[in-house]
Amino acid sequence: MVSYFSTRGHKDSLSFEDVILSGVAPDKGLYLPDSITLENLTYLTQEDLSYEDFVKTIFISLDKNSASYVEDLSLYPGFDDSPEPKLIELDESTLVMELFHGPTKSFKDYALQPLGAIADKRLSELGERGLVIVATSGDTGSAAIEAVKDSENIDIVVLHPSNKVSEYQRKQMTGVIKDNVLNIAINGSYDDCQRIAKELLQENPFDRRIISLNSINWLRVMGQVAYYVWLTKQFTSPINVAIPSGNFGNAYSAWYGRSHGLPIQNILCSTNINDVLKRFIDSGILEPKETHPSVAPSMDIQIPSSLERLIYDLSGDASDFYKSFSENSKAELDEKSYKALKHIFSSFTFNDDEIKNKISDLYSDFNTIFDPHTATSVCMALENKNNLITVALSTASPEKFSNTISESIKNYDEVNIEGSEEFIELDLNLNLITDSIKKKFI
Repeated sequence: MVSYFSTRGHKDSLSFEDVILSGVAPDKGLYLPDSITLENLTYLTQEDLSYEDFVKTIFISLDKNSASYVEDLSLYPGFDDSPEPKLIELDESTLVMELFHGPTKSFKDYALQPLGAIADKRLSELGERGLVIVATSGDTGSAAIEAVKDSENIDIVVLHPSNKVSEYQRKQMTGVIKDNVLNIAINGSYDDCQRIAKELLQENPFDRRIISLNSINWLRVMGQVAYYVWLTKQFTSPINVAIPSGNFGNAYSAWYGRSHGLPIQNILCSTNINDVLKRFIDSGILEPKETHPSVAPSMDIQIPSSLERLIYDLSGDASDFYKSFSENSKAELDEKSYKALKHIFSSFTFNDDEIKNKISDLYSDFNTIFDPHTATSVCMALENKNNLITVALSTASPEKFSNTISESIKNYDEVNIEGSEEFIELDLNLNLITDSIKKKFI
């Protein structure tokens, strides 16, 4: 049986049933499975399965105890069409995998639709009503809301940084006006929202079960590993992947698949001006700086939470690293771990003007419009020359950022969401935020 343990060494482990509804571990670490029990992902085949059934086989191969949850569930209820990703060829060595054809037009739907359905089923088994706490830099919030808004077992609170997501992203969240949904705009950065969410998960001041749907929840990784398995099955030789990177959950999923046999050679992580990941990959030092708003707001992150699992995988323990980080706001990999990191990962930073110019250039070259995040991964893919195909991940529909794209592409029509919004705006105060959540749901 697969057991789930903390990256920071806490002695208690969880079962799959437990990890579904988990947040951070008691020692503030993230949960990882005992990899010894996992099947090698290279042996999975799609055969004649639908994409959804293929994903179910991946969940079951990662943990056989997931079978009772996924076999009879609809994992992608919000998708109008098949959730199978779409591949677009740009040239003989560069392709794009589109992951934005779900209900909220971002790649987050691929993990949150299954997670929402599985969490709802688990809560129904327990006879409990769960409280989801989610921090978002733009896309996770709407995807999480979409995944649970019709649940009879879940209330959801989404924290987003006020005036630091696109208008479209905000309205996708705040336009869902339901009794089980609370949107809070925080006067701070995404990193502030993530810190508050983790504190609420850790301390649980609500006297009820609280749940994370952020990428700290292991099932998010399972849902994302699935499309990397599918992707590598489309080729007869190894590939590279280029990923717009913020909280590192997507890139970690590619790493995890690679670590368990997927033929992925290099993982390219593009960043915006909040280039903490590039600096980490270049130096092995995690040292956040001030978060700056950008035209690619989903990457406006300086403390990438999902990086912790990679640090554990590289060094065998994350407790010392994060103890140093907590004490010094800075931490460094040992030399062996850093060499392993550099062997697989590379990164490049794009500032706002470069992103806008790249959107225009890519449209001229390929007659394709990419959102600001995807434009960075596509450019990294096109510039990567090592005799292997490189697949860039397209993580969001351009219409979510049409205000930026209209500045780069003449006559591009902006797409707006009409209708009412409902949210509250709060200062960065844990007690104030806690009281507001209690007022709504307790």
